[in-house]
Amino acid sequence: MGKSKEISQDLRKHFVDLHKSGSSLGAISKRLKVPCSSVQTIVRRYKHHGTTQPSYHSGRRRDLSPRDERTLVQKVQINPRTANDLLKMLKETGTKASIYPQ
Repeated sequence: MGKSKEISQDLRKHFVDLHKSGSSLGAISKRLKVPCSSVQTIVRRYKHHGTTQPSYHSGRRRDLSPRDERTLVQKVQINPRTANDLLKMLKETGTKASIYPQ
């Protein structure tokens, strides 16, 4: 299956507000033109966790912060020969990194 568009935080809150006011999940779905399963999932998550924030996404967590990544990319773009030196430095600090893009 393909990826679907993420539902905005405002719309998620609107689902919960309509549900609290007594609207059924099907009525909310038809009114806002969103699949009923999406409304049901968001309302259920709100009831269980007390928040409408989407859950975390799967996959491996990054070892480097986005700022560190940008800094490394800039240094390697300026001088590509520094890539191996930077990798050695990162390994010494205990951070795993690879030259190959993911």
